[in-house]
Amino acid sequence: MNVKKVDHIGIAVESIEQWIEYYRDVLGLDYTGAEVVEEQKVRVAFLTIGESRIELLEPTSDDSPVAGFLVKRGGGIHHIALSVEDIDASLEAHRVAGARLIDDQARIGAHGMKIAFIHPKATGGVLVELCQKPP
Repeated sequence: MNVKKVDHIGIAVESIEQWIEYYRDVLGLDYTGAEVVEEQKVRVAFLTIGESRIELLEPTSDDSPVAGFLVKRGGGIHHIALSVEDIDASLEAHRVAGARLIDDQARIGAHGMKIAFIHPKATGGVLVELCQKPP
Protein backbone atom coordinates (compact mmCIF):
# COMPACT_ATOMS: atom_id res chain seq x y z
CA MET A 1 0.00 0.00 0.00
CA ASN A 2 1.26 3.46 -0.78
CA VAL A 3 -0.56 5.77 1.64
CA LYS A 4 1.22 9.13 1.95
CA LYS A 5 -0.94 11.05 4.43
CA VAL A 6 -4.45 11.88 5.56
CA ASP A 7 -5.58 14.14 2.73
CA HIS A 8 -8.82 15.28 4.31
CA ILE A 9 -11.66 14.49 6.66
CA GLY A 10 -15.10 14.78 5.08
CA ILE A 11 -17.85 16.22 7.27
CA ALA A 12 -21.48 16.00 6.14
CA VAL A 13 -23.48 19.18 6.77
CA GLU A 14 -26.93 20.39 5.79
CA SER A 15 -25.50 23.78 4.79
CA ILE A 16 -21.93 24.84 4.15
CA GLU A 17 -22.88 28.46 4.85
CA GLN A 18 -24.14 27.47 8.29
CA TRP A 19 -20.76 25.97 9.27
CA ILE A 20 -18.10 27.82 7.26
CA GLU A 21 -17.86 30.64 9.81
CA TYR A 22 -17.15 28.19 12.63
CA TYR A 23 -14.34 26.39 10.81
CA ARG A 24 -12.88 29.57 9.29
CA ASP A 25 -13.47 32.21 11.97
CA VAL A 26 -13.56 30.25 15.23
CA LEU A 27 -11.04 27.50 14.47
CA GLY A 28 -8.99 29.76 12.20
CA LEU A 29 -8.72 27.33 9.29
CA ASP A 30 -7.89 28.72 5.86
CA TYR A 31 -10.95 28.51 3.59
CA THR A 32 -9.73 27.68 0.08
CA GLY A 33 -13.05 27.67 -1.78
CA ALA A 34 -16.01 25.54 -2.74
CA GLU A 35 -17.08 23.60 -5.80
CA VAL A 36 -19.90 21.34 -6.95
CA VAL A 37 -19.07 17.73 -7.79
CA GLU A 38 -21.97 16.84 -10.08
CA GLU A 39 -21.24 13.09 -10.22
CA GLN A 40 -21.51 12.81 -6.43
CA LYS A 41 -24.35 15.35 -6.11
CA VAL A 42 -22.51 17.41 -3.51
CA ARG A 43 -21.11 20.85 -2.98
CA VAL A 44 -17.79 20.76 -1.15
CA ALA A 45 -15.83 23.42 0.70
CA PHE A 46 -12.22 22.91 1.72
CA LEU A 47 -10.43 24.34 4.73
CA THR A 48 -6.71 23.79 5.27
CA ILE A 49 -5.32 22.47 8.54
CA GLY A 50 -1.57 21.83 8.34
CA GLU A 51 -0.87 19.42 5.49
CA SER A 52 -4.46 18.13 5.56
CA ARG A 53 -7.88 19.60 5.00
CA ILE A 54 -11.42 19.54 6.31
CA GLU A 55 -13.98 18.98 3.54
CA LEU A 56 -17.52 20.15 4.27
CA LEU A 57 -20.01 18.13 2.19
CA GLU A 58 -23.45 19.54 1.39
CA PRO A 59 -25.89 17.50 -0.72
CA THR A 60 -27.17 19.14 -3.90
CA SER A 61 -30.11 16.74 -4.29
CA ASP A 62 -32.24 14.47 -2.13
CA ASP A 63 -30.81 11.35 -3.80
CA SER A 64 -27.19 12.26 -3.02
CA PRO A 65 -25.33 9.70 -0.89
CA VAL A 66 -24.54 12.54 1.52
CA ALA A 67 -28.25 13.39 1.78
CA GLY A 68 -28.91 9.75 2.72
CA PHE A 69 -26.12 9.91 5.29
CA LEU A 70 -27.64 13.04 6.85
CA VAL A 71 -31.08 11.42 7.06
CA LYS A 72 -29.71 8.25 8.69
CA ARG A 73 -27.02 9.68 10.94
CA GLY A 74 -27.27 13.47 10.98
CA GLY A 75 -24.31 15.73 10.39
CA GLY A 76 -20.81 14.64 11.29
CA ILE A 77 -17.76 12.80 10.04
CA HIS A 78 -18.62 11.17 6.72
CA HIS A 79 -15.23 9.81 5.61
CA ILE A 80 -11.48 9.92 5.98
CA ALA A 81 -9.52 10.41 2.76
CA LEU A 82 -6.06 8.95 2.39
CA SER A 83 -3.69 10.30 -0.23
CA VAL A 84 -2.04 7.52 -2.24
CA GLU A 85 0.63 7.57 -4.92
CA ASP A 86 -1.08 5.03 -7.17
CA ILE A 87 -4.82 4.60 -6.68
CA ASP A 88 -5.08 1.70 -9.13
CA ALA A 89 -2.40 -0.25 -7.23
CA SER A 90 -4.14 0.60 -3.95
CA LEU A 91 -7.48 -0.70 -5.24
CA GLU A 92 -5.78 -3.86 -6.46
CA ALA A 93 -4.19 -4.37 -3.02
CA HIS A 94 -7.65 -4.08 -1.48
CA ARG A 95 -9.09 -6.59 -3.98
CA VAL A 96 -6.28 -9.07 -3.29
CA ALA A 97 -6.92 -8.69 0.45
CA GLY A 98 -10.61 -9.42 -0.12
CA ALA A 99 -11.73 -5.98 1.05
CA ARG A 100 -15.21 -4.85 0.10
CA LEU A 101 -15.05 -1.90 -2.32
CA ILE A 102 -17.67 0.71 -3.13
CA ASP A 103 -15.76 1.74 -6.26
CA ASP A 104 -14.14 -0.98 -8.37
CA GLN A 105 -12.21 1.68 -10.25
CA ALA A 106 -11.19 5.26 -9.63
CA ARG A 107 -13.37 8.18 -10.71
CA ILE A 108 -12.86 11.93 -10.71
CA GLY A 109 -13.73 13.92 -7.58
CA ALA A 110 -13.15 17.47 -6.33
CA HIS A 111 -10.05 19.28 -7.61
CA GLY A 112 -9.76 16.74 -10.43
CA MET A 113 -8.43 14.10 -8.04
CA LYS A 114 -8.85 10.40 -8.77
CA ILE A 115 -10.94 8.92 -5.95
CA ALA A 116 -12.37 5.57 -4.86
CA PHE A 117 -14.24 4.56 -1.72
CA ILE A 118 -13.64 1.49 0.44
CA HIS A 119 -16.71 0.09 2.20
CA PRO A 120 -16.87 0.69 5.98
CA LYS A 121 -17.26 -3.06 6.57
CA ALA A 122 -13.69 -3.48 5.28
CA THR A 123 -12.23 -0.77 7.52
CA GLY A 124 -13.73 -1.23 10.96
CA GLY A 125 -16.75 0.98 10.37
CA VAL A 126 -15.10 4.00 8.70
CA LEU A 127 -15.82 5.07 5.13
CA VAL A 128 -12.37 5.47 3.60
CA GLU A 129 -11.70 7.42 0.45
CA LEU A 130 -8.50 6.83 -1.47
CA CYS A 131 -7.40 9.84 -3.48
CA GLN A 132 -4.61 10.56 -5.95
CA LYS A 133 -3.69 14.07 -7.03
CA PRO A 134 -3.76 14.76 -10.76
CA PRO A 135 -0.36 14.83 -12.50
